[in-house]
Amino acid sequence: MSGGARDERPLLMLDSGIGGLTVLREARVLMPERRFLYVVDDAAFPYGNWEEAALRERLVALFGELIAAHDPVACVVACNTASTLALDALRRAYPEMLFVGTVPAIKPAAERTRSGLVSVLATPGTVKRQYTRDLIEQWATKCEVRLVGSVNLAALAETYMRHGLVAEEAVHAEIAPCFVEKDGRRTDIVVLACTHYPFVVNRMRKMAPWPVDWLDPAEAIARRALAILPRIDGEGPVARDPDIAVFTSNRPDAVTRRLMQGFGLVA
Repeated sequence: MSGGARDERPLLMLDSGIGGLTVLREARVLMPERRFLYVVDDAAFPYGNWEEAALRERLVALFGELIAAHDPVACVVACNTASTLALDALRRAYPEMLFVGTVPAIKPAAERTRSGLVSVLATPGTVKRQYTRDLIEQWATKCEVRLVGSVNLAALAETYMRHGLVAEEAVHAEIAPCFVEKDGRRTDIVVLACTHYPFVVNRMRKMAPWPVDWLDPAEAIARRALAILPRIDGEGPVARDPDIAVFTSNRPDAVTRRLMQGFGLVA
């Protein structure tokens, strides 16, 4: 912005549940002067249960409503499933809006691996998406990439964040297919291709058969948002409206409200 003006429009972040809070956490570190609007599409949770065409249509319509109601400076689709499915459609539908997507961190994984064995841990929807396979073809042809579709891990992360408990055996069952041994080599990087997963990464480390680099994309997403947004003039903290959480169900339970408040969101 120029002339000392401050753009008070919020940066909108959307996920089907709590996963996008991992991105919000990083974005606040990089952009403390920004105001944030966190949208929980809990009326549609989990996205993995939707038919692709119906979910894409829902997301395009929902973002239209949110843009009209809140006039965000940009929108972050803080969900791999939604991004790999609908990001192109959103950009076509709202060409004047800046969108930042969340896609599997396959490029950095391919650059960092030493063994050449990389696993992508994602929801089944992200695993089957052509978008994901195109990323592998573009950036990771010199690696062996295993796509692991976890049916239950996002829900386990939601349970953990709401109640502080998670069955470690259940976590182990979800991550076990990520670990491959071949010709004396072992998987050395697991891409966390769902924003929910970092919430249970400590449990994953504990249950892993050997140490790996768990690649969390949250900081990279936040940095991408910072890069495309206009700069806000001025230094230091300023008085501004609080960050808020919006629930598409309009019926968040008390535990979820407290969780949002714990992240500094007015729910």
